Amino acid sequence: MIFITIDRSQSISLTQQIYDQVRNGILEKQLKEGEKLPSSRELAGTIGVSRNIVLEAYERLIAEGYLEVRPKAGTFVALGTSLSFVERPKRKDTPKKAEDEKNTYIDFKAGNPAIDYFPRKKWAQITKEICLHSSESVFGYGEAAGMKELKEALVDYLKRVRGVQCRAEQIFITSGATQGLKLITEMLGKDNKRIAVEDPVTDEMRNIFTFGNAKIFPVPVDENGINPNSLPEQSPSFVFVIPSHQFPLGGILSIQRRLQLIEYAKRMNCYIVEDDYDSEFTYEGAPVPSIQGIAPNHVIYVGTFSKILSPGLRIGYVILPEELVDSFEQIKWFSDRHTSSLEQLVLAQFIREGYLDRHVRKMKKIYKEKRERLVSAIQQNFQGATIIGKSAGMHLVVEIPGVDFCPTFIHKMEQSGVKVYPIEQYSLVKGKHRERIVMGYGGLTLEEIEKGVLLLRKTIESNRKSIF
Repeated sequence: MIFITIDRSQSISLTQQIYDQVRNGILEKQLKEGEKLPSSRELAGTIGVSRNIVLEAYERLIAEGYLEVRPKAGTFVALGTSLSFVERPKRKDTPKKAEDEKNTYIDFKAGNPAIDYFPRKKWAQITKEICLHSSESVFGYGEAAGMKELKEALVDYLKRVRGVQCRAEQIFITSGATQGLKLITEMLGKDNKRIAVEDPVTDEMRNIFTFGNAKIFPVPVDENGINPNSLPEQSPSFVFVIPSHQFPLGGILSIQRRLQLIEYAKRMNCYIVEDDYDSEFTYEGAPVPSIQGIAPNHVIYVGTFSKILSPGLRIGYVILPEELVDSFEQIKWFSDRHTSSLEQLVLAQFIREGYLDRHVRKMKKIYKEKRERLVSAIQQNFQGATIIGKSAGMHLVVEIPGVDFCPTFIHKMEQSGVKVYPIEQYSLVKGKHRERIVMGYGGLTLEEIEKGVLLLRKTIESNRKSIF
């Protein structure tokens, strides 16, 4: 027998309270199989509620099989209703951080765009138009490869701004570059699991490849990008490169090395996977065209709108050589059926009507100003520091002689109110970049940039003796 208690101050209904207590009592063996329960009238009088409330709770329990009614005998706990063990919710040992503990430091994380400049009004206006005037088919299942309207818009846009050569049929719309790279790894890694990867490289990309059980072959990177002379002698599944603004070192792959890389891919009969990271934001000279435009049959081109517009959109794309289209389409279909059709149509119209070009021009000015402010602040606070990487993208690399950015010191900086990211964190071969850090500026204000660099200097000065 269990005791039913009622709390009228709770937002939970009285019926639900009775139902929960009887059900839990059965599952936890406080009420045993075959045990008789009080009549609805008796229980209602005991706990001080109307009989109808108890009847409603009993009827739910009977309908779900917890209770059974025996004619002229009463209501009983049904057979086969108790668990052989009692299952309790598991609690994590480490409690979650409270909301007020978040963002307690200035975060120089790379790849964070200035989302406060997202063109909300124009995006909302186009979204409304699409929802009101599109055919009903838009609200159903779409093609795994993506909406024709967006793919055709991308053909023209990418040819104009990146020199990409393709047809709409070669483009697949994905949930960001992350999904695209995962599916590429799944498709090409079946027979040969070795992937040649730039070193250092973003940990996100490295994790995608290792999650796909690939064996990573690190290829060193310098100020001119990946070094083709260090590529593996045995043919890899593919060579992964970020040629437009290498992450994290920030170099732009020279044309000589691009041609060397293409010759290697042809000789080894493998593909180059080109992640065109940060390609839109170049502040000195004209952007270097894509590798794909030179060798479309040997390059898989990956792009995303997460950095240009917003990570919240989750729209990216993969451009494949003709012979890989059918294989990739099957993998994409089984991955997620299709990417959001409505957002694809909104983005297609946003591109066709020239709003993307305007937004990129606007953001280039904003990011250029932020970069210049960061460079100036570093030069004022660190006499011997070196800025590494071309004037492009949303991050730069700083080398501060005599400072070892080890995990202990990174933690001390967080406690002091500033967070930076050591290159060693992204390195496959450790020990080459101990004095270098990545500093992203896209998502920070000018004031935060200056304050963050000042905090960095003060933290280094106050900990120099104890850490170094």
